Amino acid sequence: MECCGLLTAQKEPVPLKSIEVELEVRDHVATVVSTLNYENKEDKPLEAIFVFPLPGDAAVCHFSAQIGQTQIVAEVKEKQKAREEYDDALSSGQQAFLLEESEQSPDIFTLSVGSLPPGESASVRLEYVTELAVQADDGLRFCLPAVLNPRYEPQGSEGAGVQVTSVPASLVPYSLSFSVRVSSPRPISKVESSCSLEPLQYVNTEQTQATVKLAAGHKFDRDVELLIYYRDAHKPTAVVEAGQASAKPGSLMGDPVLMLSLYPEFPQSVMSSLASRGEFVLLLDRSGSMDCPTSDTKQQESRIASARDTLLLLLKSLPMGCYFNIYSFGSSFEHIFPKSVEYSEKNLEEALKKIEAMQANLGGTEILEPIKHIYSQPCIPNQPRQLFVFTDGEVFNTKEVINLVKKNSGSHRCFSFGIGEGASSALINGLAKEGGGHAQFITGADRMQPKVMQSLRFALQPAVADISVTWDLPKGVSVTVLSPTITTIFQGQRSLIYAQLSGQSSKAAEGGVTVKYSLAGRPSENKLHFSLKPAEDTGLIVHRLGARSLIRSLEMDERDGEGQHDEGVKGKVVELSVQSGVSSSFTAFIAVNKGNYEPIQGPLMRRAIPAPRMYLMAPMASSCCLMSSPAYMSLDCGLTLQSEAFEECDDICLDEDFNDEVTEPTQQPPRDPLLQLVSLQKASGCWLLDPALAAAVGKTSEEVENTKPSAVSQEVWATILALIWLHGSKMDAQEEWELLAMKAVSWLRAQNAPTVAESVVAANTLLGFSVQTDVLGL
Repeated sequence: MECCGLLTAQKEPVPLKSIEVELEVRDHVATVVSTLNYENKEDKPLEAIFVFPLPGDAAVCHFSAQIGQTQIVAEVKEKQKAREEYDDALSSGQQAFLLEESEQSPDIFTLSVGSLPPGESASVRLEYVTELAVQADDGLRFCLPAVLNPRYEPQGSEGAGVQVTSVPASLVPYSLSFSVRVSSPRPISKVESSCSLEPLQYVNTEQTQATVKLAAGHKFDRDVELLIYYRDAHKPTAVVEAGQASAKPGSLMGDPVLMLSLYPEFPQSVMSSLASRGEFVLLLDRSGSMDCPTSDTKQQESRIASARDTLLLLLKSLPMGCYFNIYSFGSSFEHIFPKSVEYSEKNLEEALKKIEAMQANLGGTEILEPIKHIYSQPCIPNQPRQLFVFTDGEVFNTKEVINLVKKNSGSHRCFSFGIGEGASSALINGLAKEGGGHAQFITGADRMQPKVMQSLRFALQPAVADISVTWDLPKGVSVTVLSPTITTIFQGQRSLIYAQLSGQSSKAAEGGVTVKYSLAGRPSENKLHFSLKPAEDTGLIVHRLGARSLIRSLEMDERDGEGQHDEGVKGKVVELSVQSGVSSSFTAFIAVNKGNYEPIQGPLMRRAIPAPRMYLMAPMASSCCLMSSPAYMSLDCGLTLQSEAFEECDDICLDEDFNDEVTEPTQQPPRDPLLQLVSLQKASGCWLLDPALAAAVGKTSEEVENTKPSAVSQEVWATILALIWLHGSKMDAQEEWELLAMKAVSWLRAQNAPTVAESVVAANTLLGFSVQTDVLGL
């Protein structure tokens, strides 16, 4: 069959031709304008359906369409009414556009372009605002999601999710252009990306404004991640935004709204001593999709292999005296121990053996049941529970999972890790936000280990209790907080507060806010003073983010314990969404072209726009289904999108029986020397003097034994050798081994060895380094 144009697997043309994205970053918030350009090259009118991802915390605030010289601006309406209006418009031959958020997951949207006549073009403009999350290295992260992996739905699940049409990322038939403008009160240090960028261009001499864009030739085959770095990034800030002139005074949009960005600082005396207690529950995704690489880089290891290495580092870094357990899940779930056990050498060795054998062979991605089981286990007295969740996030019931975490937030903290392109930002961020923890994303060439160890440091920080926020405002000014109550504070992490200010004050007036909390049994506080004078040229970004924050909180409260809908809360969400013009799960944007033109005749041809998804290029049998698929073999026609073949392959890879047949590759790649050394450390923190240790530090057993000072024990000598090797050859990965090295140093101190200094000199001589004793902390 001869192929022409851009075709789907059903040989249907794709009417979406290009996407243009303009990103404007102001300090730590971003406005994104996406323009989707459509063209109908068929001889019949079309309805194009596009299911695509957006950041889970984005506030969609504008939707319009341009047809010729006619612009149609959409309104926000209750979702069912919007759908009925859209259907009525199409049935009467009118053009209509509908944008709606998924009820299961707030990071998936459906855009319907109806009645596009033959030969007609249309441009759809979508605008949203979002906060930028702070990374461990102080960078602000923005992600333009492109990849939308099909979300796994278990059989018999209630409420069908949106139907995703997806193709391998490299076969997406439309182009992407992406430009960025950054402005901040502080100088911009640098902008980095997972994709190739053109050089950063500063707009002014102060370097507080800059522009950048994707390099020419970029393919729309991956999420576009930006990391933006400012000087003095941890300075608290406050922005007051004037209300909308046309809105009613006293309403959310009519009053000024304040956005506070706080960075509490803990005393060094507290931070120098990490907690030695806790119950650490690790939950690992072992669904079929975890056999895929983190990115489409050919040499990239699989997600499950990276997760196994990370669990090794994490377990070796846990403190003596804590408790732990490891769960894994797919269509079913398993746990290594019936209940959490004390951290000991015996239990650690048993856990590591089982982790080493873990494969991505448990079928689909059903995370709800294992989390329920974890919460059903009684907490251990004086051992605060810390839940670490590792998943590629391809689940459909995102809101149900997050609600469960919120319900149990008083008994634990939840740290989440999104692995690979297409991980649900709504799930990963939601778990951490509602669980009082921290979220991390591992994409492209990222290493999982340093990000997970950063979260472990957060988990080991002293728990903050008795958090309160008090306001100091001029007489006649009152405050209504729009954000959820702050339940957790970490050293160096940002806390955002949105608040509506009602009443009158002079433009020169000032206000203040004080955040008080108890840290390690001692009271502490952070204060911030700010001007009540509205900032200039902010648009309504702060109002919309504040409205989005309140909408999300109400949505979380909308269902009771039995999952029944609360119509009163739903009504509040709809009212707030319509008033603010911000999307919600109960509303939709609807635009109808009511101009004077001939009604469109004839039945509409429905066209599903494919979204990109990652190749299933797993290193073992789960990739074989692609290579042997007849549909895959027909890809010699480069313009044909074989979506059905890849969806069929995904079903196979998610099938438990298929994955049970996966066999180990005949040749294992050589292990990372760092992980090899880490694997030899004992739970107490020490190393043993044996041939494996000698090999890990690059020496023979004879060399290691013959240079040992006579007065030092074998364990002390082995531990000093390991520490010298880490400091001498792996300083670039210090954040990965720093915690387990601290444990080793604590063990050495407890031995009261008289010849530590002599042993350090001997170890340096043997290994060819010059690491000083004080650097080791001895």
